Amino acid sequence: MSQSLSSPGLFNKNLHILFVDDDREILISLSELIRKLGHTCVTASNGMDALEKLRENQFDIVITDMKMPHMDGLELIKKVKSVFGYEVDVIAITGHHTEYKYTDIVEAGASDFMTKPFSFDELEAKIMRIARQRFVLAKLKHLSVRDGITGLYNRRYLDKNLKREVARALRQRYDLYLLLIDIDNFKHFNDKYGHQHGDELIRELAKIISSSIRMEVDSGYRYGGDEFAVVLTHVGRDQAFEIAERIRTKFSERNLKSPSLSIGLARLKGSSDLLEENGWTLFREADIALYLAKRNGGDQVCDERDEVSSGYMQS
Repeated sequence: MSQSLSSPGLFNKNLHILFVDDDREILISLSELIRKLGHTCVTASNGMDALEKLRENQFDIVITDMKMPHMDGLELIKKVKSVFGYEVDVIAITGHHTEYKYTDIVEAGASDFMTKPFSFDELEAKIMRIARQRFVLAKLKHLSVRDGITGLYNRRYLDKNLKREVARALRQRYDLYLLLIDIDNFKHFNDKYGHQHGDELIRELAKIISSSIRMEVDSGYRYGGDEFAVVLTHVGRDQAFEIAERIRTKFSERNLKSPSLSIGLARLKGSSDLLEENGWTLFREADIALYLAKRNGGDQVCDERDEVSSGYMQS
């Protein structure tokens, strides 16, 4: 066994790998090798079995033999790429004498291939190359959708994700709320204390937003200088107001010499026939509610019906 199998490295993260082959002995020996490399390995005996397991679980890499009954490796690769795209990489295994051309395999969507017989070191190298590539792509994707100062999602991702969340909420018939958040008198704060303190204030608000919403359910965004947004799913109006109030209260309780928050809240309405319009209508109504909160003196939460959260109506 190669000494490098147990060597640590930056990209040696645990990958979820699906290994597909109709030869049981090869399945057992290579799946054991993959586990020794520190990865999780699930096996499938043919292409149909592999597709079923791909539907049930999340995988990073599929390693598949090309010559199999019922569904060959080429068809499996095409189906994997058509359904999962770049989310799943594929390594194809071919024989010396085969009707499968390298160009056909690559055009079908495979990331790499190996020719039998191959060494354990070669398999490790192929997996490591894909792991490194996935790491870089994940970092680039993270940077493309995140705000550089706060780490929250950025405006570009809000535009994209809001449409997706609206579509899902309409399809599954659950409530969705949008919060638009603005720091009151932020320009005055910046002028008085400087932009460095302004950035610290923005980062502090981002932390409060992240700690006030449900991870993997709700999502927070910085979409302007001192403007933030939150998408809340599977909540009623009282819960949405409660979350907004939690953000407003936590921010005001921090002794930051800081101004207060105004928050506008709106609920998704309409049907899936007007999907594009619904997304923008939701944003527009939350923006109107934010304007009402500002007009009423700030430091409060308003919805599009000009209702203010209990106990915080300005006199």
